[in-house]
Amino acid sequence: MAVKLDKIFVNLPVKDLNKSIEFFSKIGFEFNPQFTDENATCMVISDHIYVMLLVEDFFKTFTPKDLSDATKSTEVILAVSADSREQVDELVNRALAAGGKKSYDPKDHGFMYAWSFQDIDGHLWEVMYMDPAVVEGQQ
Repeated sequence: MAVKLDKIFVNLPVKDLNKSIEFFSKIGFEFNPQFTDENATCMVISDHIYVMLLVEDFFKTFTPKDLSDATKSTEVILAVSADSREQVDELVNRALAAGGKKSYDPKDHGFMYAWSFQDIDGHLWEVMYMDPAVVEGQQ
């Protein structure tokens, strides 16, 4: 029996919660005030995807492992899909204007277009658009 779950909550450690909220607000994301305090906030990506931004000391209470420094090593790449190539460019350009860093130049694979950035804590975000005909197996 395959396991199917409804929602995903990605937890990311951040150095300064207020600066992270400001950064992601400039990109266009909203936050759920019900799950926001001085230690954490819940950033809404979609109806089923959420990113919990947790102050590093609070994040440490959830794991016995050391935190990786995302500015020096990669712990994960957060890949999110956009509705169009234009939306990919718009979101990454907003991130760069808000203080994020370019991770790599846009990549056009014909059926898929992607571009990535690093947020202010160094976490890698890839924004991609994939041709719906390819996703549905029509090509």
